[in-house]
Amino acid sequence: MRITGYRTLTTVQDWGRPVGDANGVIPDGLVRVPIVVVETDAGLTGVGLGPHVEIEAVFAAIEGEDPRCVTALYDRMLRRMFKAGHAGAVFGTIGAFDSALWDIKAQAAGEPLWRLLGGRDRRVPAYASALDIALTDDELVAVYQGYADRGLRAAKLKGGLDVDRDRHRLALVRDVLTEAGDGARPSLMLDVNETWTRKQAVRYVSELERTFDLTWVEEPVRRWDVEGHAAVGRGIRASVATGENLTGLEQHRPLMAAGAVDIVQTAGVWGITHFLRVATLAHAHDLPVSPIGTSPIGLLHGAASVPNHLVSELQDLRPAVGVSLDLHVEDGAYVLGDSPGLGVRLDEQTIAASSHLLPHPSAGGTHIRPERAGRRLHAVEAGEESPVLNAGV
Repeated sequence: MRITGYRTLTTVQDWGRPVGDANGVIPDGLVRVPIVVVETDAGLTGVGLGPHVEIEAVFAAIEGEDPRCVTALYDRMLRRMFKAGHAGAVFGTIGAFDSALWDIKAQAAGEPLWRLLGGRDRRVPAYASALDIALTDDELVAVYQGYADRGLRAAKLKGGLDVDRDRHRLALVRDVLTEAGDGARPSLMLDVNETWTRKQAVRYVSELERTFDLTWVEEPVRRWDVEGHAAVGRGIRASVATGENLTGLEQHRPLMAAGAVDIVQTAGVWGITHFLRVATLAHAHDLPVSPIGTSPIGLLHGAASVPNHLVSELQDLRPAVGVSLDLHVEDGAYVLGDSPGLGVRLDEQTIAASSHLLPHPSAGGTHIRPERAGRRLHAVEAGEESPVLNAGV
């Protein structure tokens, strides 16, 4: 079997409501979802969710190769981009191809990927994550009630701009999950998406910890700040989670070596091989791993096969337009199906028909860091950047 080509698609995740974090808000909830489909001479195709940046250059590393040689081809793609660098969106392109190759390999074996990788249990524990910073109180309660109805008893809120508001919102979600769990105390996490300095992080979280026993605080400082993550970890009770924006083992290793991370995260867009390697490195440091993403389907299969998986992020309860996944959510977990490969199916006609929903690539949102991030003295509203110094406790 040989790789003969690829094609690209772009669909949309339609949340049907505002979504956002400390960096920005998407009012209409429409998010671009790029897709890569890898073709073979055996008629099998594999699907990967991820960018198309430098895609022709990356594809040159795998064209004509046997797609079942996945990890070797992953390293060929890294070597191909050696001079230009494999970080950022290019790493996502590599990850998209990597996921598609794993999809083909498992299809060729006639098995779901979670079983091919050695998994025994198809259930992958999940936590709720609604990208909820712009929601009103009523909307917040309604959204997390939907997760609670699926048995989820852990939730991660977006915050970091107003400690009083975050305290109030955490209490609302705690009450929803507590009632659904017959009084059992839920796990609560706060994700601030790199919006604080080290001292801001310690002050802010310490204030919240007067009321809540937070499970973790996510990306409290800039992703590369090893000393900063370690300092925050020493100053708070909650665990420190980070890693979703790190591209390559070389970026994870310093954090683990310094004891600066407690929960090791990787994003679905970076691919399955990356996740498996990060999980192995984390396991060597006795650290748990937690996949991140709107549709981390490949990482869910990988999570079923590693010994140190803790819990995986569950964002929208619906897949992107024109995408179907062989999984469902019940009793607080993803339940993976038996379809060979990743269990991803595309309705390309529906995807094409939804093109009018695609936001313009230049549209604002969570991917643009505010000018005043880390330099605010007072609280600000989500999606609103004051012209004066703002935010902190």
